[in-house]
Amino acid sequence: MKRRVLFGLGVVLLAAGCARVGTRRSEPQPVRTGPIGVAVPDAPGQSGGGLTQEPLAGTTRPPLRFAEVRGLWVVRFSLATPASVQAVVDRASRAGFNTLVVQVRGRGDSFYTSALEPRGGPLAAQPAAFDPLQEIIAAAHARGMGVHAWVNVNLVGDLTRVTTDPRHIADAHPEALMIPRALARELMGMSSSDPRYVERLLAWSRANDNRVEGLYSSPWSAPVRERVAAVTADLVERYDLDGVHLDYIRYPGPDFDYSAGALATFRNWAAPRLDADLRRRLDGFAERDPLAWADSLPDLWGVFRREQVTNLLRRIHLGVKTRRPWVVVSAAVLPDTVDARRDRLQDWPAWARSGLLDAVAPMAYTSDDGRFRGQIESVMAAASGTEVWAGIGSYLAGLEGTLTKISIARELGSRGVLLFSYDWAVSSSGGGGESFLERVGRSSFGGR
Repeated sequence: MKRRVLFGLGVVLLAAGCARVGTRRSEPQPVRTGPIGVAVPDAPGQSGGGLTQEPLAGTTRPPLRFAEVRGLWVVRFSLATPASVQAVVDRASRAGFNTLVVQVRGRGDSFYTSALEPRGGPLAAQPAAFDPLQEIIAAAHARGMGVHAWVNVNLVGDLTRVTTDPRHIADAHPEALMIPRALARELMGMSSSDPRYVERLLAWSRANDNRVEGLYSSPWSAPVRERVAAVTADLVERYDLDGVHLDYIRYPGPDFDYSAGALATFRNWAAPRLDADLRRRLDGFAERDPLAWADSLPDLWGVFRREQVTNLLRRIHLGVKTRRPWVVVSAAVLPDTVDARRDRLQDWPAWARSGLLDAVAPMAYTSDDGRFRGQIESVMAAASGTEVWAGIGSYLAGLEGTLTKISIARELGSRGVLLFSYDWAVSSSGGGGESFLERVGRSSFGGR
């Protein structure tokens, strides 16, 4: 009954005007460019392989840019040892790939030398001096390959949640974790510092693992924004990167984030947009139901949450470009623009229009060639001239499907492709004694 009343109130309020806010190609040669698309000469004495852990003050090396991006998403587990790092570069280079998108922040941890976040668990057996990002940059640049740091933005914990490192964002700021609507009322009266708070969220997440992959931080939180902006700024300041690639820069679904902090922040954000009488009425309802503001103002609730993600991206973009203007900022995005904007609060077409992204990588993961074509065509139309790197889910498409989708992306004018993932491609057989990766490279990129 209460839900019906609130729904009715929402209709009345909106009617009253409360929401006033309304074919194989020859191997392309690397092209060195400055800030996106501007050709510049090679820096004198540039080797491309050197890296220090000191800030790269005064560095003017333009990034490696290619007429066609031939890229691989490389999951962090392939960065666990010096041998595995070298294997990534050797195998990708032999197959004719020219761009490595390497996961350096998987679950609020670091697969590089960081003072900001805990070291990734798979690196525990390695000496502290081992820096997989440093090593892969040096090896890849020596082969003429570009390296982009892949950062999972809002996904910060898996479903097992074993770390209690105080540097981890979930331990330092549990109040900033996204809460699903289904848990909102239950957790509203519990302190986020109570261990049961995160335990309950984890239990719900495990029971709903078809919808979520773990714990998510929320972009409304200032500590979250500061942490992610600091991580990405630190990466471009201390490493000779060609790009920063953002993943999970979205909500896990439309029924997040109903944490106490997010709801309170929304109330303060929305209140100036309403007249005094409507504010009083909503505050009265909120005394009986903490979700009253969000439930009664669904349009504004969507605007607010999209704005939080955009503000977070704006912080990241500013921090990267202020330090290294030539570093490419890209993001993995949902190819369905309606789903992305409405359900994941990821308004990437607006980001492209406003110049917050240099490239988008639609995750067009499907085995169906017709659907893939439609997705890439749609993304190309919505990208407003921003580069499109077609994301191919090779684990779904298989060998022939992957080769066909590379051809489709080329036909449609995509700037390149990213395959998900290197890790799957080297573990799968391509036939004839070759790995899947080698077969794709030989067939599409002239790999050896």
